[in-house]
Amino acid sequence: MKSLKYHFLSLIFIIVSFSCSNETTEEEITNSLDPRSYYVEQNISYGTDSDQKFDLYLPANRNSNTKTMILVHGGGWTSGDKEDMDPIKDLLQLDFPNIAIVNINYRLADENNPPYPMQIEDITSIINYLKSNKTTYNISESFGFIGTSAGGHLSLLWSYAFDSDNNTNMVCSIVGPTNFTDPAYLENTDVELKELLDLFGIDPLPSFLEEVSPLHRATASAPPTILFYGGKDPLVPTTQGTDLRDKLENLGVVNQFTLYPDAGHGWSGLELLDTWTKLKIFINNNL
Repeated sequence: MKSLKYHFLSLIFIIVSFSCSNETTEEEITNSLDPRSYYVEQNISYGTDSDQKFDLYLPANRNSNTKTMILVHGGGWTSGDKEDMDPIKDLLQLDFPNIAIVNINYRLADENNPPYPMQIEDITSIINYLKSNKTTYNISESFGFIGTSAGGHLSLLWSYAFDSDNNTNMVCSIVGPTNFTDPAYLENTDVELKELLDLFGIDPLPSFLEEVSPLHRATASAPPTILFYGGKDPLVPTTQGTDLRDKLENLGVVNQFTLYPDAGHGWSGLELLDTWTKLKIFINNNL
């Protein structure tokens, strides 16, 4: 099953090459919560489990209008770590120096602990933590999400179905599954892929599959959404992206969809540069 647990490394390790000159140095980091100063705090606990931690990056000169981008790593719901998203964090700090960044870990699924609702509950706990500490951190209650693979699925699902206060301004899914009722999943014969999907239950009811599918939870109040998919992805069929795109179009939700026909579960080079270029514009317009 190891081959299925991509952390989207082909994207995040190469994308960092576009940002190397303006990263904050150790000397510039301060432990003061003075809003005039840049602040970093790592491994903040938001629960009792060792995986319930996140890293916080607060920009200098922040105020009560400062918005926060939340990064959600992939790994097939069973593996991965917030460190996998550090290169994207670095890019955000380079191109969006005025936003706060939260890079999260969440409890990983296994045969005794399914991903849902556990991982959605973890995101809710993080959001509640940030809201309760917004005065201390000098940030607003406005958030955005960037998730890769399983993290893309979690970002979409939480933003569409669990953001009861409508605090999510935008959500980005890079190769995230969106629809577990897709025939491409229900009728698949790949043993390893089936093992991965069985994390959500052996022969689950259609109603449950809809409950855990962002496609079926999207409404007209869903936040602006940007999607990226690979045409040759062995884990996430193209229909996972195109069907959600069509649903959002029908609902009148602002969205943008990009398919790289020859890419798999990750890409590099000009396609990667295209991803970041489009995502930067989307963040500027919506966060």
